[in-house]
Amino acid sequence: MKSNLLKITALGAALSLAAVPAHAEVSGETAFIFNTLSFLMHGFLVMWMAAGFTMLEGGLVRTKNTSMQMLKNIALYSIAGIMYYLIGYNLMYMDVTGYIGSFSIWEAVDAGITADGFKEGDYSAGSDWFFQMVFVAATASIVSGAVAERVKMWPFLIFTTILTGIIYPIQGSWSWGGGWLSEAGFLDFAGSSIVHSVGGWAALTGAIIIGARKGKYGPDGQVRPIPGANLPLATLGTFILWMGWLGFNGGSQLAMGSAADVRDIGSIYINTNLAAAGGVVAAMAMTQMIYKKVDLTMALNGALAGLVSITAEPLAPTPGLAILIGAVGGVLVVFAVPALDKLKIDDVVGAISVHLVGGIWGTIAVVFSNADATIVAQLTGIIAIGAYTVVFSTIVWMVLKFTVGVRVSEEEEMDGLDKAELGLEAYPEFGHGSAKL
Repeated sequence: MKSNLLKITALGAALSLAAVPAHAEVSGETAFIFNTLSFLMHGFLVMWMAAGFTMLEGGLVRTKNTSMQMLKNIALYSIAGIMYYLIGYNLMYMDVTGYIGSFSIWEAVDAGITADGFKEGDYSAGSDWFFQMVFVAATASIVSGAVAERVKMWPFLIFTTILTGIIYPIQGSWSWGGGWLSEAGFLDFAGSSIVHSVGGWAALTGAIIIGARKGKYGPDGQVRPIPGANLPLATLGTFILWMGWLGFNGGSQLAMGSAADVRDIGSIYINTNLAAAGGVVAAMAMTQMIYKKVDLTMALNGALAGLVSITAEPLAPTPGLAILIGAVGGVLVVFAVPALDKLKIDDVVGAISVHLVGGIWGTIAVVFSNADATIVAQLTGIIAIGAYTVVFSTIVWMVLKFTVGVRVSEEEEMDGLDKAELGLEAYPEFGHGSAKL
């Protein structure tokens, strides 16, 4: 009986295939549905990265600051969504004149749905907005980890409001919005510079202006390690980010309405995954050679650096080149973290080393696999985006510093931001609220 059923099923499938023309094209409506599904499916994977950032930061800060990191991350995600609706999306994509878009509130206009049906290759406006919004939230999360354990909550959220509503969208319009960088030939497939280096530059200016945590650096220049409280949690956060990155890069194909698009998304997944793996192995090998021990936090940041590095061009490289690009990112992190410490720039989670250094490297690496990329155009984009973000971020941080203040008091820092800013503790039974460094 089972054998007969299999024969009948096979015959039915063969007849069905025979009825379909060999070169049948996907209808406009079908392409519309699959393109929209890609934005939504990959978008919620990128949203899941918010949980990854939260867990990573929660694991790398001390217990007395854990609740603050949880609150900052859910708040910044919410603010990013509101600001991208009110001003960000249209500033980035609507009526871009070369350097800036339109100051207006976003509204769904589905030009792809017409009286005659669906235009080939279109997608719903709402799905596109959602996918773009979760990207800007990732940029804000980068800043959160770097300035942890000493920044005041409300000034940080004010900075987040300006970053997500104005700073990020304006520079994004230069390339993804069809502005002057796009015309100059600058290429950044999923945002090594547009997303990650912007977060890195904003984090760098914040870390410098706010200053290092008390006790991090001795008067003789000695670096005093301040271990994170929960490395299993940080590892979980890294795996969540790794998974979410598949949506980050895969969704940036911007289409899933044809066999070629689906094939390319598969290639992007493979390269993204391999670049992260290359970053982990390279970081482990480097720490073993330099410190004679493998550093777990460096391995975690190696994975993230590999992911950032491949983000500017995850489609064109061969799998072998993707591993190499990620490995270089992992090596750079191992050197960048202590380099920042020598400069007394206190980055709690290594965000600057991962997202800024990795983002610059990844943007340059595009020239190794994409024949349309030029080193001049790539460097132009890196410098322009960096200079703009540094100047704008510095102004905002300095205004906040000299008005409402950006740093908690020394006593509040010693007690922990959970009690000082929130009046609660993540782990009250451990009594860490009064723990001193």
